[in-house]
Amino acid sequence: MKLNRRLALAVAAATMLAGASSAAVADIKFGVAAEPYPPFSSKDASGKWVGWEIDLMDAVCAQMNEKCELVEVAWDGIIPALTSKQIDVIWSSMSITGERKQTIDFTNMYYNTPTVIIGAKTGDKDITPEHLKGKVMGAQVSTIHEKYVQKYYAPAGVEVKTYATQDEANNDLAAGRLDYVQADGSALDAFLKTEQGSACCELKGQVKDDPEVLGEGVGGGVRKDEAALKDKLNAAIAELAKSGKFEEITNKYPDLVGKMIVPK
Repeated sequence: MKLNRRLALAVAAATMLAGASSAAVADIKFGVAAEPYPPFSSKDASGKWVGWEIDLMDAVCAQMNEKCELVEVAWDGIIPALTSKQIDVIWSSMSITGERKQTIDFTNMYYNTPTVIIGAKTGDKDITPEHLKGKVMGAQVSTIHEKYVQKYYAPAGVEVKTYATQDEANNDLAAGRLDYVQADGSALDAFLKTEQGSACCELKGQVKDDPEVLGEGVGGGVRKDEAALKDKLNAAIAELAKSGKFEEITNKYPDLVGKMIVPK
């Protein structure tokens, strides 16, 4: 009896472990850049990730009925983290571009915002490359904005400085070590509303569109061999759009209302 009971307990324990292992495999790891990018993703005072994009991730996972895990990854290593299977989805305001599609695939667009330039409060709103000759412009490394300023502004004589994080670029602008910064409009609008941003800087204008460089909006990055996951994510995004969940989430962030395009 003792042997049978021990055998039964061992079998039960093995079954539980197998079940736990299967559940772990089924979890979806969402990679988020390990830096604040308000109002889309940042940590609150308790260290919890919050923001529009985090709320959408939670809604997508609930719609898919999947348990999801948020994994912090350095921005410049986030695509390698995906391709090496450290994460399953890039969910970090990554723009869908032709260049990135050569390496990874994307879900359908889940938001888009204009690209803008901000600078010191001078009242000068001319952001043509020729006018900014001799100035210094900052952009986050490995982003569409770095590629844009390298394509349009560097050839005109603008010095381009790149930064590991958007915060670092914004801080250098506020300190006077930069003349301009280019990034997504919603993110820079959030900076301009801070005490630091409102004291130093102003919106200069929206850049000329270039879909080849700036992309087709933001989507979730997935591996090219994960068609089933991509389809599942797209189905969840479509259902949330149909139900009005995008608008519900956006309304929690008044500064974003009317300033971004979301699926409908």
